Amino acid sequence: MFGQKINTARKSQRKSIKELAQQLAIDPSLLSRIERGERTATKNQVQQLSTCLDLNYTELLKLWLQEKVEGMLTEYPEIAQEVLMAMETRIEYLTGKHALETQLISVKLQKQLERINELKKQWSSKKPSRGTQLSKLYESFAIEYTYESNRIEGNTFSLQDTYLVINQGLTISGKSVQEHLEAINHDEAIEFITDMATNKIEITEYRLKQIHHLVLKGIDRKNAGVYRTVPVRIGGSSHMPPEPYLLSKMMEDLFHFYETEKKRMHPILLAAEMHERLVSIHPFIDGNGRTARLLMNLILLKNGYEIAILKGSNSDRMEYYKALEAVQKDANPEPFHLLVAKTVKESLAAHLKMV
Repeated sequence: MFGQKINTARKSQRKSIKELAQQLAIDPSLLSRIERGERTATKNQVQQLSTCLDLNYTELLKLWLQEKVEGMLTEYPEIAQEVLMAMETRIEYLTGKHALETQLISVKLQKQLERINELKKQWSSKKPSRGTQLSKLYESFAIEYTYESNRIEGNTFSLQDTYLVINQGLTISGKSVQEHLEAINHDEAIEFITDMATNKIEITEYRLKQIHHLVLKGIDRKNAGVYRTVPVRIGGSSHMPPEPYLLSKMMEDLFHFYETEKKRMHPILLAAEMHERLVSIHPFIDGNGRTARLLMNLILLKNGYEIAILKGSNSDRMEYYKALEAVQKDANPEPFHLLVAKTVKESLAAHLKMV
């Protein structure tokens, strides 16, 4: 299909393989194999071919992608149909063709967002601009956030342990070095995203890798801030993260989604979406959950909200995982949106109570 299209277009323009290969800066034998369907072109070569042969780039890209997908699925004929059905549902969700995009937000979620808007206005008028009270508020919520986020991932520190390690520099007897580093690293990551929000630094793929590097610093130096190169499974979940070779494109698409939606989507829903999508892509060997929650809170902070703390008790953790699974399995984002909205509302109410 793709190769035939290139071959036909080249011949109609009376170009030799050697001539076209020179324009693409590739070896003629490679171009010949692409035309025969023995070699897959790169995405950059698809773009170049569309320009050199005056072909519609979108149509050519469709043929290229179709061939890539067919090539992968022919290796697993017994489950190909199942995979295609799952992909159709997930792609429809990830490309935005769901209730959120058409603004069909449920009444329950709309009421949550309206209540949050009221609380945000109250907080804006009462928030201390500087001084001891503001720093104490920040410290209190940062410690609790570190405690709960690490707790979700199995860290056994108590809230007091977390405080003593971060603020007093103490070592907790009977606890591992990794648990100490998880607390210290997460606190540094909170400071990093707070500085990003305060200084209006743009959220990019590079910044996300910096956040992840802070999360795993000293714990896994090799993989800190680096996308995984091996397949992974998520313990206790039926969701299968994408293969490593798909990560680069999926992460590029994730940030394209963010740039497209950051001025259109409600900030709370955007924060929830970026959280869930990053966790589902699972681009890192470890630390995906913590990094996704930090990304969520970075978006909230940039939009005038405060840190929202997803809790790590057994019941709260189960609610969190079930809400994520509703998106991953059924392409239903509402439970997760409601959970994040509830968390933001509780955070604003707690801040108001403390002032």
